[in-house]
Amino acid sequence: MSADFETVLKELGGKLTQVESVMDIDSLRKEVAELEEEAARPNLWDDPEAAQKVTSQLSHKQAEIRKVTELRQRLDDLGVLYELAEAEGDAASKAEAENDVTGLSKDVDALEVRTLLSGEYDQRNAVVTIRSEAGGVDAADWAEMLLRMYLRWAERHGYPTDVYDISYAEEAGIRSATFKVTAPYVYGTLSVEQGTHRLVRISPFDNQSRRQTSFAHVEVLPEVEEVDHVEVPEKDIRVDVYRSSGPGGQSVNTTDSAVRITHLPTGVVVSCQNEKSQLQNKAAAMKVLQAKLLQRKKAEERAELDALRDGGSSWGNQMRNYVLHPYQQVKDVRTSFEVGNPTAVLDGELDAFLEAGIRWRKQQEADAA
Repeated sequence: MSADFETVLKELGGKLTQVESVMDIDSLRKEVAELEEEAARPNLWDDPEAAQKVTSQLSHKQAEIRKVTELRQRLDDLGVLYELAEAEGDAASKAEAENDVTGLSKDVDALEVRTLLSGEYDQRNAVVTIRSEAGGVDAADWAEMLLRMYLRWAERHGYPTDVYDISYAEEAGIRSATFKVTAPYVYGTLSVEQGTHRLVRISPFDNQSRRQTSFAHVEVLPEVEEVDHVEVPEKDIRVDVYRSSGPGGQSVNTTDSAVRITHLPTGVVVSCQNEKSQLQNKAAAMKVLQAKLLQRKKAEERAELDALRDGGSSWGNQMRNYVLHPYQQVKDVRTSFEVGNPTAVLDGELDAFLEAGIRWRKQQEADAA
């Protein structure tokens, strides 16, 4: 085996060993065995919600073990393939092994990024809200483009999404939208997207075809679980019902099923209109409200800690620029990571930005420690 190829495999092997150590594969296997035992109980589905949680956890942990096992097998097979190809002078097989090592390296790096998600809520589902900001109709259109971008990203990964609420703007686009993405660690992954996204382009709404800069804000929250104990007394909320609005469909504007909840002590307002049932919409809106109140609570705790440290580090609000004119570029303000293909990014190719953001955040945390 050539020295260069052997070095690459050794480095990959070391990185994978570190990933296996952080993930604690032995403990993961024990957890899988316990969950399998629990899933086999005859009365498991007497409580459908608890059963769903058990089967979901089991599926996720099995997938994690399978992912690591398959990477380790691919690494071992590559070494054998390259040695055989070199011994037999098979140039085509050597080239294939060298190509495969690039893909393997990318997959190991992606798994390594997952191990960096160790925050209190990182493993949870994500509740994402997008709001148009400065820029008029262009900003509303930009907010809708961002909504599509994130939904396409989720679709590419096979992550289920549930759009809770969309407030449409008068001329085009949306004022705001709230949706949930369901997948392990998706909150930790998407949380680096929080902040202001800036778009520069020739406005399709300007009859003089002038360049326009518009802004939209992305908020990412962890889905609230029962263990969070976010108390919301009935006396602290006002519930308003109204008819759903939006594009077509016979069920639109026929019943007062949409729900808006106002948290009186804080002024936080949430709404949901995606279900036909008023009760379902209220339940979904309450979950979003609890997520927002949990975020406020955590922000207050962080502010107190920062005060004790004589002020904490701020990551700033503006986090990414998307330029469609006079040149093509998407650049992250924090990490400086950039690509020259905005079309692909806006179609959901976000993984490289997410990985760069997660690594950057981890470094920021390490520097602040």
